[in-house]
Amino acid sequence: MYRTKQRHAILAVLSGNSSHPTAEQVYCRIRRQIPHISLATVYRNLKRLAEEGLILELSFPDEPNHYDPCTELHYHFRCDLCGWIYDLESSQVQIAHRLSSQGFSVRGQQAVFYGACASCQTK
Repeated sequence: MYRTKQRHAILAVLSGNSSHPTAEQVYCRIRRQIPHISLATVYRNLKRLAEEGLILELSFPDEPNHYDPCTELHYHFRCDLCGWIYDLESSQVQIAHRLSSQGFSVRGQQAVFYGACASCQTK
């Protein structure tokens, strides 16, 4: 992969962020460093980074995709109230290994739990 200034900045924003931002959120943060970058450039680079397996692209109904720098198999929890997306540690790796041992070829996954996060429940 050819690392451009834009790709490096996108990866830096994602790796320093646990909120799983959208392309527009990444764009807003990168414009501070690279004022002349376009939103189309951010979208194009996020798509390529996801295709190359360097980030995960998370799809949710009726909203823009979110991006995750953690490419290891894991679950997510999405708070219905605040919209925050949390990474969950799980035994999902064991599931992938079990599928593989049964002859399945796993090329990707996305498992999301929905509900209210602890912070929103205390409000």
